[in-house]
Amino acid sequence: MSEAFEILFQASFWVAAIRIATPLLFGTLGALLGERAGVLNLGIEGIFVAGAMTGWLAVYLGAPLWWGVAVAAASGAILGLLHAVLTVTLALSQHVAGLGITLLATAGSHFAYRLAFPTLTQPPRIEPFAPVGWAWLEAVPLLGPVLAQQTPLTFLAIGTALLLAFVLARTPLGLAIRALGDDPAAVESQGLSVAGLRFGCVVVGSALMAVGGAFLTMSAFNAFFFGMVSGRGWICIALTVFASWRPLKALAGALLFGAFDAWQLRLQTLAGGLVPSQVFLMVPYLLSIVALLLAARRADYPRALMKPWRRGER
Repeated sequence: MSEAFEILFQASFWVAAIRIATPLLFGTLGALLGERAGVLNLGIEGIFVAGAMTGWLAVYLGAPLWWGVAVAAASGAILGLLHAVLTVTLALSQHVAGLGITLLATAGSHFAYRLAFPTLTQPPRIEPFAPVGWAWLEAVPLLGPVLAQQTPLTFLAIGTALLLAFVLARTPLGLAIRALGDDPAAVESQGLSVAGLRFGCVVVGSALMAVGGAFLTMSAFNAFFFGMVSGRGWICIALTVFASWRPLKALAGALLFGAFDAWQLRLQTLAGGLVPSQVFLMVPYLLSIVALLLAARRADYPRALMKPWRRGER
């Protein structure tokens, strides 16, 4: 039992936990931004897949890594634009539109992969982002050696969380977005475009989701393969509620799930096959459900979430 808890004090454990948390943080921030504006995006799972495939394919075809990230973000933005047209302009069901986006993006990504590589049985490899390895960062006590083993996309995710927290809490734009999720009529009364703001939040949020997918193929792994997203999009939807639609709590929630997942992987090794691996695979999800239930009871959700808006309505 003591060995199981000693894992929590190992630097390698926290390196893995932060790596696992990074795509979840991108996805949760994207979902959070859209839901703050009143639009639920259940297309996140498919957007993850599209971002993973397009970013990786761009790099495989010769683009620099950061151009691959930009291509992934663009693919997510296009899917977000489609979702916004369906849900904001046409006022269709956000649940149905989101699930449709997931099916479209997932099937389209797999189809494009098969078109590009019709005969390959093993996915081609790329040279992914390397850990930053900054000497000055490694010299920082406790966190330094852990953060120095992360790739630039992890720092981008953390910086995005801090920036989004500042924008939502301290800027007029953030105030408008927060009001948009609670009372669109108040936003319209100030001469602002409800549809325009919702379009912007959904498009930017979807781009962030796609970058989370790109992290999987360009930092965590070095190839695209079917099933690699493995439900991370749905975890992000749950983490958004856990975070009470606050970016810094989203950062904490992603790290918490990443720690749960990294812990179960090491517990499997300690158990040595005495306990079925499926039991350990359930651990992070069960603990996340418990944390979600505790947080959801106090969550102050956007009151206009999933409610369509037409100009002039009250």
